[in-house]
Amino acid sequence: MDYFKSLITKFIIAMQQRPGLLAVIAFCSGVASYVLVERKESFSQFIAIFLLVSWVWLIIDNWLRDKVEQRFGVAVSPNFMRFALQMVQQESLFFALPFFLAVTQWDHPQAIFTALMIMCAVISVIDPLYYKKLAKNRMLFAVFHNFALFVVILVTLPILFNVTTSQSLAIALVTAVIFTLPSLGNLMPNTRWWRFPLLVVILCILSAGLWQLRSWVPPAALRLTDITLSHEVDLEQRQPIGNIKQLDSYSLHHQGLYTWTAVKAPRGLNEKIFHVWLYNSKEVDRITLNISGGREQGYRAWTHKVNFPTDSVGKWQVQVVTESGQLIGLTKFTVLP
Repeated sequence: MDYFKSLITKFIIAMQQRPGLLAVIAFCSGVASYVLVERKESFSQFIAIFLLVSWVWLIIDNWLRDKVEQRFGVAVSPNFMRFALQMVQQESLFFALPFFLAVTQWDHPQAIFTALMIMCAVISVIDPLYYKKLAKNRMLFAVFHNFALFVVILVTLPILFNVTTSQSLAIALVTAVIFTLPSLGNLMPNTRWWRFPLLVVILCILSAGLWQLRSWVPPAALRLTDITLSHEVDLEQRQPIGNIKQLDSYSLHHQGLYTWTAVKAPRGLNEKIFHVWLYNSKEVDRITLNISGGREQGYRAWTHKVNFPTDSVGKWQVQVVTESGQLIGLTKFTVLP
């Protein structure tokens, strides 16, 4: 027991003397976490629990520092806790970012959300930006803190509890606000009383706004590994026959089109998705499809559309979306006269 006490004491002192190491550790652990999750899905549950516990730890910051001082006789500097806060934010952003990068459609507005994540991750590792610009603006810092929590919850909920993408989005928005409120005292000590209700209102407005723009948020837990359009599907092999990008109107009306998709999802997750058909950027059909998670190459399924408008010449698009309208992926094709 004395050995562990001594080890913890040395670690705390070392981190207070070399705070820059925290940033390096956070960046490396975030990237390593994603690599390990990709190789072994069950490991993702451990990472998810660790990250959520880290955020709970931030809420009980003051109580925890008192307990460490009583137990180990080491007064933890507020500066250390400030760097630890930065580390948790970095870990959260760099763990979640690869999931979003893997599913983002860069010709869709969801690219804005992922670009915002990239910007926040970069800011979190550049100390002059983080401390001299971001941390000094308390309202902006609280929003940054809330956003980092939101993205990590969005990734971890489907992994831990097999919550659907639509449900996890709603829960993440509410939970991020609830978890952020108790930590505002640690984020903004000795501030004026009126700033707290103002921040609560701002966070709620931002959450409501993000919900309205939920189609811009990439579904981090789902990934489209393949999408193919064809006239036929091999039922035995569960594979499409051919890959159509262009066809004539006669073939479209007489043979129809299969949309074959493979969607990768966490093990145990059952999700309802839709194949949305758009003609000249206008929705003309929406076909429901149920998928199950766990397969490495993605859950293979297809829908068959035979009902097309009489005048169908032009540009078509098939989008794969969640119940909340989040885009998983898409494919395009052209119908010729």
